[in-house]
Parts: sequence; C-alpha cells; structure tokens
Amino acid sequence: MKHKAKAAAHKKHRHTYGINFILWVSFLAFAAVIILLTWLFQTMLLRVFFGAEMTDDLTDVGREAYGRIGLLMRIPGSEDEINKYIMQTMNENSLVTLYLLDTSGGILYPTEDVDPEGYGIVAEKPDVAVFRRAVNVLNEALEEDAEAARGVAAVVEGENYVYIARYPAGGYAVDMNTTGDIYLYVNYSTQLTEAALGSMRVQLIAIAVIVIFLALVLSAVLSLWLTKPVKRITRAAKRMAAGDFSVNFKGEYSYAEMDALAETLDYAKEEIGKSDQLQKEVLANVTHDLKTPLTMIKAYASMIQEISGADPEKRAKHTQVIIDESDRLTALVNDILNISKIRSGMDTLKLRRINLSDFIRTVLERFEYLVETQGYTISCDIEEGLYTEGDAEKLEQVVYNLVGNAVNYTGEDKKIAVGLHRAEKGLLRFTVTDTGKGIPEEARATIWDRYYRSAETHKRPIKGTGLGLSIVKTVLLKHGFKFGVDSEVGKGSTFYVLFPEK
Repeated sequence: MKHKAKAAAHKKHRHTYGINFILWVSFLAFAAVIILLTWLFQTMLLRVFFGAEMTDDLTDVGREAYGRIGLLMRIPGSEDEINKYIMQTMNENSLVTLYLLDTSGGILYPTEDVDPEGYGIVAEKPDVAVFRRAVNVLNEALEEDAEAARGVAAVVEGENYVYIARYPAGGYAVDMNTTGDIYLYVNYSTQLTEAALGSMRVQLIAIAVIVIFLALVLSAVLSLWLTKPVKRITRAAKRMAAGDFSVNFKGEYSYAEMDALAETLDYAKEEIGKSDQLQKEVLANVTHDLKTPLTMIKAYASMIQEISGADPEKRAKHTQVIIDESDRLTALVNDILNISKIRSGMDTLKLRRINLSDFIRTVLERFEYLVETQGYTISCDIEEGLYTEGDAEKLEQVVYNLVGNAVNYTGEDKKIAVGLHRAEKGLLRFTVTDTGKGIPEEARATIWDRYYRSAETHKRPIKGTGLGLSIVKTVLLKHGFKFGVDSEVGKGSTFYVLFPEK
C-alpha cells in the first residue's frame, strides 16, 4: 500500500509537457546554439583572421619601408626623398602611419616643415608608451634571432598593431638629427576592422531576432501539424475505452508513423473487442455452469430432506446426483483457477527432462475404463525413447484434455488414434485424432479461446467444463510450443503439438 501511495504521489507531482512546448523549447534551443556559434565565430575566429591579415600586411609594409629608407639614408641629400617616401606610403595606405623615431620616441621623419607632394602631415602621433613597449619586444626578439634587426610585427598595449625595426647609430649620409639609434615605427590602425566587426554585431542581433521569430512560428506550425492526428486518435481511443468498438483509427495522415500507429490501434481495437465479447460470453457461460450444479445440489438436498430420507434406494440415487454435480462444480472452479494462474504468471513452470513416450502412455491408462466398459478404441502409435523438456504436471493436463476432447467428440465408432513421432528439425509431433463431425475452417482459430462446449457433451463420458482447449492453449503458449488442429468437416479432426526433442 505504501509503495502504491508513493507511486501515485510521484505520478501526481511528475511534470509532463506537450508537443507544442517541447517543439517550442527545442527550436529556441537550436536557434540559440546557432546564434552562439555565429557570435563565437565573429568575435573569436574573425578577429583572429583579421589579426593575422593585418600582421601580414604590416610586415610587408614594414620590410619594404625598412629596405627603401635604409638605402636613402646612405645617399647624400636624400632628406626630401625620405619625407616623400614616408608621406607617399601613408597616403597609399590610409590605415598605416610610418615614422622614423629616436630612442626617446621623438619624430625624426617625416619633418613637419617639408611636404614635397602636398600629402599633408599625419595628425596622429606615435604613442610613446606603445613605442617603448614595441622596442622591448624588438630587443627580446634580437636576443633570440639576429635577423630580427630587420624588424618585427607585434601587438602591443592591447590592440596596437606595430612594426618596429632599428637602424644602428652613425654612418648615414643624411642628417638624422640624432646620434643614437634610429627606429622605423609603423602602426596599423584597427579602426576599419573594429567598424566592420561592429557592423556585423548589429547584423547578428537583427539575424538573432529574425531566427527566434522564425523558430517560434515554425515550431507552432509543426506542432499543429504533428498534434492534429494525435488528438484525433486520442478522441477515438477515449471512445474505445468507453466501450465503443466501432471507432476507426485509420485516416489520411501526413507521416508514416501515424499510419502505423493507427493500423496498430485498429488491430488492438479488434482484439480488445474480441476479448470483451469473450469476457461477456465466459461470464455468461460460467455463471450458467456454476448456477446449474448449485441448483441441482440444492434441489436434490431438499428432495432427500423432504421425500427420500427414509428410502435408502432413492436417497442413494439423490446423493449420487449431489456428488456428481459437486464434482462438476469442483472441476469447473479448478479449471478457471488453472487458467487464471497460468495467464497471470503466478504459476511458474517447473522444467525437467521427460520421457515423452512413457509419459503419454501413463496418461492414456486413465482412459482404460472407457475401453473396457463403453467400447471405445484408443489406438497408440508411439515411438520409443523420445524425450522433451517441460513442466510434467501441466503437460499432463495438455495430453489429458486433448484425449478427453477426442473422446467426447469422436464419431459413433468411438475410435481415437494417438501418435508420437519425430518430425523435422528436432521436433516431436504428438497427435490426437478423432472421427467426429470435424471443425469448420472459420471456427478453428476460436475453439482455443472460446468458452465452448458442444451441446452433445453431456452424452459423452468425459464431463468437460468447456475450458479444456483453453487450458491446452495457455499451457503450450507458456512453454513456447507450437500447436494446432487439422480438420475436415464430416471426417474428424487431428489436434497436434510440436515438442522440442531434448
């Protein structure tokens, strides 16, 4: 009880979500992942890509300027040419500022009083702190590689892309206005890159809004498309649960899974309908069969009490009726209990190896009194030494019920044939054949499931409850054995079971 209460409480507090909500969350999550990946690509990968491009461009400009200016510095009277080259370089590449600086960061070239081609002096001056950091980077590079004297490209003080190179002091043909080292300082502006990235951020925000909106719309449309047939099937299932088995789950669905589900539910509906009809029939028949012996027992007990109590002969006759009806009632109850136990799984199989040949002969001995007293002929064709594995107690019910069924329904010649032989693929075929009226083809599948007993049963010596074949089916399904019936109307029937040989 406590376990059930906990399970009920858990079920009560368990949250469930509809397809609409799940699709909405899924699409939003997918959109968020796409936006996040795009943002990472923009802010990290693109920045790295642009940084590499700027470093390469800066290195090309710096190396070319280092070589050209170094050459001009050795030509007397080339001050104007140095100014002209620097101004021309900055004019051709608006993102670049180029200077010759002294060791303190003071500007040597371009000079402010010389503007040969009217390019105009660049207003942006070198940042002394950035320059000194660049010099430190150059010195560190020189300690590792002498080739670094031609210059190195570096990112210093945050986002400053700088190319720095050094000309040793002295020995120049032009006036450099300093006696110390001279530094070539090239700065690459990141304004254009930042502007491009900023524009992309704005575009990304717009794209994110559009993607989220489309995700919501698409999830809503898709959920309606998906849930419409589900709701239709749910309504039909509720009608079926209420007992209306005329519902039809099939329809024109947009995807194969719903067609398969509808087909499965229609099959389940038919099987449940059969089960419902069988349950009603079983209840009616069981009620009738329980009521009949109880009525007889009560009636004959009253007769003994009121009429035949003093007459030994009549009393014996009446008490025998009570005993017979009590036996019949006991057999019916036992059969019902056996089926219930086996089908519910409570009655587990106790498997062991069985000599099936001797086992069948032992069961047939219980029918010897019919041969001796009522003229029945039970012929046996049983191959020796055949073994199988199963629950002996339950397989005894199978053999007894199949033979008893043949006794009750065989023809007027009262002949029954029992056989056991090896079949193909390691199977043993057990057969029970009668010469009765046979079973119509349309009834062969239902005789195993129905609570059925022919109207002529009472004329036969084996008092059946109508559950014999149902017990046979239940036991054999529990074992996993194949079984069936071959019959021809007017000529009789052969019931068979295929046992695995062990």
